[in-house]
Order: sequence, then C-alpha cells, then structure tokens
Amino acid sequence: MAVREGPTGTEVLLSRRAGGVYAAGMWHLPSGHLDGPHEDVVTAVVREAYEETGLVADPADVRAALTVHHRAPAGSARVGFFFEVRRWRGTPRIREPEVCDGMNWFPLDALPEPIVAYCRAGLDAYRAEARIAVHFQEPGDPVAYDPGCDRSRFLPGPDAPGPGLQGPPG
Repeated sequence: MAVREGPTGTEVLLSRRAGGVYAAGMWHLPSGHLDGPHEDVVTAVVREAYEETGLVADPADVRAALTVHHRAPAGSARVGFFFEVRRWRGTPRIREPEVCDGMNWFPLDALPEPIVAYCRAGLDAYRAEARIAVHFQEPGDPVAYDPGCDRSRFLPGPDAPGPGLQGPPG
C-alpha cells in the first residue's frame, strides 16, 4: 500500500474497482498476484504498483506491513500479504480504466465506503500495528465491509504488551 502523511494524518492510496471484476464499485488497495513461480513478492509489489497506479517504487523501499488470513463468504480461504511503500516516483493515476474508475488518498481513520471487507480488515490491523489479522467471513456476509459482520482478530508482534487476539480499533 502506498502511504503518506497528509494534512490530517496518515493517508493510504485506494482505487475503486470497476467493470466485470470481483467487488466492482468498491474501494480496495491496488493489489495483485504473482506472475508465476519466477516472481517474488517484492518484485510483484513494485510491478503491480506501477501497472495499476503509475508509481515507481524501489524494491529497497518496500516494507512488510502485515499478513491477513482471510476466508470469503463463499468459503474459499487465502493468505494475503500487505506491504507498505512510503517513497516512490511519479503521481498516482488510473492506468487500468477497464478495472478501475477511481483513485484517491484517504485518511486511515476515515476510509471510504463501500470498501472490500478483506481490505478494511487489513487496514484496521495496520492501524492497530498488528502483525497478523484473521478475517473469516461467514456464508451470507457481504463482500463490502459491514461493522455488524466484522469478526476480525488481530495478533500483535512479539514485543507488544497485553493480550494476543484483539478486534479492530474502535
């Protein structure tokens, strides 16, 4: 995720999904998948950032933020890696208009709606300085974030005081 300090605090770059893609009309972090077994996750972050936003990041500026273990409402599960990039060249712009119709900076404490629940769980965990989030949705839960269906649990890093599993910040 591209992160910067804005006039009211930390901001994150989000894009709005469009067209015939999953969660069309919802805000999400620019993201993607590995381009096969030859590509590592850092290379994928740099490539996807450029392909989707036009931002050019140096691999040395990519930082691990957290890992999210997610189960979708339909029952499929996956593990997603969230990365932080605070330095880049260029100005963000929509480079894939067939799958993205909006892009903007948003304060971490004022995220837009509708936003993909999985993405919101990752951003809430990031705000809470968690290292791992467990975000398991149940059948019938919406794809968009709904606070009434949020069962996210966050695991802090080894140096954090207090209890292990926590919910999203209030």
